[in-house]
Amino acid sequence: MTLLQHDVVDFTLQAYQNDAIKTVSKSDLLGHWSLLFFYPADFSFVCPTELEDLADHYDAFKQDGCEIYSVSCDTQWTHKAWHDANEKIGKISFPMLADPTGELARDLDTYNEHTGLAERGDFIIDPEGRVVAYEVISSNVGRDAAEILRRVKASQFVYEHTDQVCPASWEPGDKTIKPSLDLVGEL
Repeated sequence: MTLLQHDVVDFTLQAYQNDAIKTVSKSDLLGHWSLLFFYPADFSFVCPTELEDLADHYDAFKQDGCEIYSVSCDTQWTHKAWHDANEKIGKISFPMLADPTGELARDLDTYNEHTGLAERGDFIIDPEGRVVAYEVISSNVGRDAAEILRRVKASQFVYEHTDQVCPASWEPGDKTIKPSLDLVGEL
């Protein structure tokens, strides 16, 4: 089953952000691009390296009109404790969503029923709240924020230019492809 074009469930979760507990819901995703970045657990091993990488790229995501929401099945209180205790996590200023019941993780098919944790998955959400790109990978392999940002930019481009596609390794300013009968077998 594919999640492409899946309409994200109407959720309401608690989050830790900038020394405050706040509520984040699906309505917060609407009207702009979003990245839902699922990871297994706070106080773990690969997760802090990924989240630090995201924090280091956060300004670039924001500049491209994309808000980052990290999500795990921990509570908002655990997020705060981790943020306060870990220098890498202390860099984070994007919302850290708490999904202790796995509601959002289940909707996006990243919830592991055996462990009670989210799998490592990232979901690019368009301004209408639909999944336009996603990746779910093994819990022992970290992801690269720069590559996720490149996929956000490519997703934004094809969203605005529906008659074009982005080839492998495409970056803004690179040549795109306009599919046509003349190109069949030429690429």
